[in-house]
Amino acid sequence: MNELVKRLSEKEYSVQANKPDKSVEALQRRIDLNYVHILFEETGTELGVRLDKAKCDFGKANFEKRTGKVHFEGVLTLNYDKVRCIADISIRTMKGKGRLQLIE
Repeated sequence: MNELVKRLSEKEYSVQANKPDKSVEALQRRIDLNYVHILFEETGTELGVRLDKAKCDFGKANFEKRTGKVHFEGVLTLNYDKVRCIADISIRTMKGKGRLQLIE
């Protein structure tokens, strides 16, 4: 397993969604396209994540009022390792917690 993948799989990290355009409208467009950007702030690792909508949860978010949280999950390849990116993001701040999960 790659060292970065191992590190991002060990615990949750502070993440930011939708960098550089952190607006709610831009996030909604990204969700409609099934593709979001997640930045792991501590490592500077920015990932493009194709959403697995069956595993995502948008029901706790109110996009009009800019409140609540969204739960993102999607699969990607990082440094030759297949991983699942899991992130919970606040609509108001576009920040939250996230981690990777190695897919074997």
